[in-house]
Amino acid sequence: MSVASDSPVHSSSSDDLAAFLETELDSDSDSSSESFPIEEEPEDDAEVSNHRLKRRKLDHLETVDEDEIEEVASVKFSQEISEASSSKLPCQHPGTFGNMCIVCGQRVEEEETGISFTYIHKGIKFHEDEVTRMRDIDMKMLQSQRKLCLVLDLDHTLLNSTVLRDLRPEEEYLKSLTHSLQDVSGGDLFMLEFMHMMTKLRPFVHSFLKEASKMFVLYIYTMGDRPYARQMAKLLDPKGEYFGERIISRDDGTVRHQKSLDVVLGQEKAVLILDDTENAWPSHKDNLIVIERYHFFASSCKQFDHRFQSLSQLKSDESEPDGALATVLKVLKQTHSLFFEDGGEDLSGRDVRSLLKQVRKEILKGCKVVFSRVFPTKSQAEDHPLWRVAEGLGATCATEVDESVTHVVAMDVGTEKVRWAIREKKFVVHRGWIDAANYLWKKQPEENFGLEQLKKQGAEEKSDDDVLQKSRDACYKARDAFYTCLEKESGKKPTEIASVGLLYPKECSLSRTEFVKSCRSSWVKHFDREYCRNKRVQRLLDDGDERKGPMSLPQPYTFKPSPST
Repeated sequence: MSVASDSPVHSSSSDDLAAFLETELDSDSDSSSESFPIEEEPEDDAEVSNHRLKRRKLDHLETVDEDEIEEVASVKFSQEISEASSSKLPCQHPGTFGNMCIVCGQRVEEEETGISFTYIHKGIKFHEDEVTRMRDIDMKMLQSQRKLCLVLDLDHTLLNSTVLRDLRPEEEYLKSLTHSLQDVSGGDLFMLEFMHMMTKLRPFVHSFLKEASKMFVLYIYTMGDRPYARQMAKLLDPKGEYFGERIISRDDGTVRHQKSLDVVLGQEKAVLILDDTENAWPSHKDNLIVIERYHFFASSCKQFDHRFQSLSQLKSDESEPDGALATVLKVLKQTHSLFFEDGGEDLSGRDVRSLLKQVRKEILKGCKVVFSRVFPTKSQAEDHPLWRVAEGLGATCATEVDESVTHVVAMDVGTEKVRWAIREKKFVVHRGWIDAANYLWKKQPEENFGLEQLKKQGAEEKSDDDVLQKSRDACYKARDAFYTCLEKESGKKPTEIASVGLLYPKECSLSRTEFVKSCRSSWVKHFDREYCRNKRVQRLLDDGDERKGPMSLPQPYTFKPSPST
């Protein structure tokens, strides 16, 4: 019998499975018979098994009241392991703990051990067939509770974190606004000095989690490491009522640098994903809701090469009622409602992936869009990603204008189609109007995406380019001044420490300070590393005649053939 047969994975959650494994698998045992001690009275195997099950069940139920459903589930789980252990049939090894079958106790080869679920319990793995069985049972439990699964990313989705050393001078005011870690329930900005970082929760996140938990079993899935994931979970869910042990980090994934639902105990047709990065889910894009990135700290903008100021630099933040999470919550409610509409018991034909597409098609429903000089001339318009996105949002796309056209998407005011749209009083917008609808999950005001805004944006970008070029020139000038000082003062004793092992005399301290101030820290390390490498090469070339010139490789005749045996 399967270890998970009829086991309500989410009714007691993965926490119940973890709790059971803590008590059963960590006990002192070398065989399955020793894991379940028995009295000496019964003699035959059937009697032993029957007596053991009854005794365990009675002993447990004496302390259980009707409301303790999760403990009863654990008893049922252990009973099934006992039954499987005493069975005469060959064990199918549905799961392992430390390469030992959790049913029969036999050692199992590593390649046969299946999928790791280390976020539930360290060292636990389940065979793919067993995972499928568990998901099927879980699906029944979820349907009875009218719930689905929701997998949530952390960074730039629910919160934004920065390393303290990356705080800009204009962000120093944030240190006086942080909330105490002793009681995180009422705060949204936290200084985590033991992790050398600061974290800002996204506006509306507490209300979002509270409402979403009524409709979904919630998971965290982050590309951060396990300690970071668990610390962020404490900020988001201090009482542990939303996530439990369903906190998946990059240490728990099965594919490097990617996320996958293979470690989520839920059927794909009942799982939605909320993430800011589409490429993180290459195999599950139909389950994915892509959310606009939350850039609170300046380092976040820098990470993605954005030239605009962060929310902290602007001393602003997202709107709670109209922000990204509030919008996504509406999408989740729509999808959940469609999945469970009519209240029928047979929901086997329902699939969140098709329902999510149905919800998306409502965003630009009724819009007919013509594109003007947006696509390359020789390409097929129907194959362009922007065309497909617009159709996915419910718009009708065309190549020629007519009276039914509502919007002309263009990048230049001088085209014939744009002039036609102006004469006919149609909307003229740039491609950002479609992109914004795609990421914000709602139709955007056309006046915010007119071509005049595009021209203004272009002028601002040119100005930003000029500022960036001036910053680079200042960095290069400060760099050259420092290394010139090093050469000039090469006879002085180096007493100061730079980076990558570079030492310099105190006479160059001022130029070093200006160098560090004018350049990014990563650039400073790069330039120091290049300087050290060039100096080492130069020393090798100057160190005696035998080291001058190019090195020659050994010739074939240098080595004598070994005598044949």
